[in-house]
Amino acid sequence: MRFRNRINPVGGIADFWNEFKRPNPYRWPILAASFLCTGTIFFWLTQEQYYYPPEVPEVTYITTFAEGRTDEEIRQSNVENQRVQDELRAQQEAIDERRREFYKTLGAATGFDVDSMEAEAEAERIAEERAERERLEGLFGEEENQADSTVAPGTE
Repeated sequence: MRFRNRINPVGGIADFWNEFKRPNPYRWPILAASFLCTGTIFFWLTQEQYYYPPEVPEVTYITTFAEGRTDEEIRQSNVENQRVQDELRAQQEAIDERRREFYKTLGAATGFDVDSMEAEAEAERIAEERAERERLEGLFGEEENQADSTVAPGTE
């Protein structure tokens, strides 16, 4: 028996038409629900989302320095910057010293022993500096110590 003879949609279509033309109050809502379900599935299956790759960013290089600066100009710029940093550091140290003096005066006025407190704070600061130095020596080894000893005084 041939495959084509076994599958014949004519009988199925005739049965469907026979049932559909019978008077049934729900035939149009059922037909609409069937189309809606089928249409929703087809719509969902045919959707494709495509995400475009991001745009290549535009790179802007540092433009604050003049192009073609000489080494001497760069050195002078670095020296000037270091001078400004030293001035700022000195101003901050002066502010910190005034603050310490204020707190010492306040502590003395309220009855605290400010001399012993200052000695403890100085001991803590020295211990922290020593711990930091030991940590750096542990990280960088003896090479750091040799490099530090070869630096000329006043150039640090």
